Amino acid sequence: MRLVSDPVYGEVDLTASAEELNRLADAVAEGKGLLGSTSSPDADALAGIEVKGTAGPGVLVRLDSERQFLVISGDSAGRAVLAGDLRGMASAEDGGHLHIDYFPGHFYLAEGSLPLVVNSPHGGMPTR
Repeated sequence: MRLVSDPVYGEVDLTASAEELNRLADAVAEGKGLLGSTSSPDADALAGIEVKGTAGPGVLVRLDSERQFLVISGDSAGRAVLAGDLRGMASAEDGGHLHIDYFPGHFYLAEGSLPLVVNSPHGGMPTR
């Protein structure tokens, strides 16, 4: 799994294998987990992802800049939707990426969530 924080666009870019995305989806659904990154140690690379179950409302995606971890926390309903999105990207065999961005009234992301770009394990733009 490769995690890079993009200070220019204020988003985190996640590239992972289908297996890694499914492990992340499992942790998100369960509400707990710590997954390490294989990113090269540089200023914008993150060390991993921590998942925490909280009361919510919704799911908050934030950066723990002290530990260089992406933290995903939130209620079980919101986490279930995010886990489904991650599993969908893991199984999408034709490439592409998924933007997970907060906007006012978002149905599962909490205000203040960092934008997250999840890249398909099959790369590129979708062929569909």
